[in-house]
Amino acid sequence: MSLRVLGMMSGTSLDAIDVVLVDLRRDEREETVLEAELLYVGEEPWPEETRAALLAVLPPAPADVAAWNRLHAAVGEGFAAAAGRVLARHGGADLLAVHGQTLHHDVGPGGVVASTLQIGDPARLVAATGVPVLHDLRSADVAAGGQGAPLAPILDQLLLGDRGHPTAVLNIGGITNVTLVGAGDVIAGDLGPGNALLDAAVHAATGASCDVDAELARSGAVDVAALEVLLGDPFYARPLPRSTGREHFDTAYLRRMLGEDALAALALPDLLATLVELTAVSIARGLAPLGAAEVIVSGGGIRNPLLRERLAARLAPVPLRDADALGIPADGKEALLMALLGWLSAHGLPGTLERGDGTAHTGAHRPVVLGSLTPPHALRELPVDPRPVRRLVLRRA
Repeated sequence: MSLRVLGMMSGTSLDAIDVVLVDLRRDEREETVLEAELLYVGEEPWPEETRAALLAVLPPAPADVAAWNRLHAAVGEGFAAAAGRVLARHGGADLLAVHGQTLHHDVGPGGVVASTLQIGDPARLVAATGVPVLHDLRSADVAAGGQGAPLAPILDQLLLGDRGHPTAVLNIGGITNVTLVGAGDVIAGDLGPGNALLDAAVHAATGASCDVDAELARSGAVDVAALEVLLGDPFYARPLPRSTGREHFDTAYLRRMLGEDALAALALPDLLATLVELTAVSIARGLAPLGAAEVIVSGGGIRNPLLRERLAARLAPVPLRDADALGIPADGKEALLMALLGWLSAHGLPGTLERGDGTAHTGAHRPVVLGSLTPPHALRELPVDPRPVRRLVLRRA
């Protein structure tokens, strides 16, 4: 029995809502293989007013419960409008799997995640589309003692776990995360800032959302002293699995780490060149102990040509390859992940991977089924299906 799922994802960069409409079914000949027919991969814009309001409440900005309450409704409306447009153009869906927008990911001093909050009123999506919604996809893992992140490893394992050598699957969004597959138990976690600090610095100085094609960063020079200070952040010494977010790498991060005077003395191009190098070095150092034979990359960070060049240089001789070259939609990979989690949860299967000791790849005590369903009586005709899935095969419509 097939399930048509619309996966929807908005990350820490808030650049757009990524969407993937996919038809998922078990292979009739090999029950542990899940087939995914990609019907549409794209992105939908955020309403500018909603995007601006979200940026205004992210740490370290103060916000009260009224602001978060209003944003919960506005984000739900934004996702609902995006879903409505996609479904009108490309056909209906049986389920919407929606990440929501992360407002806060509470990581304590020892790296333990106390709570995580993704907003976006699912009832508004149901009202607008008539399709049930799976949402709140991180909380169950946190409740089981996990980091709630990253969630990508189950997709990475199903797509790339059989390549025959250790493979690092890298996603460079606002925050960079990695999955190592093909080397026994999956290893995963957040590595540090991807685009978050770069975009924040550009926005603060110019009002633009990013440094297009790294034009400013290319005209600058790396400040070695500042780079070493930033690399001294204790976050990088925490073992995997670990997670982070804009609560840590926020708009005030550079002032805290470098000091007002040193930050003010950096010309914008030099600052951006330094931050590009920070991302490249922190990724390379994070990957070095994993022994990967190749690195496969996706996410918005690969659109930054200077970052790609510096990362390739730091990783050499380990090759850096685009996910697109392997038939994986690099720009829609996280939305595809949401759709996969929707299918798994709808069939009663965990959305995290079990390690050899019975724990989950996130550090949780055990793998758990992820998400909450609105309305609660939806999808009752789908039986719980305990058969594991070992591989995911992508096909284009």
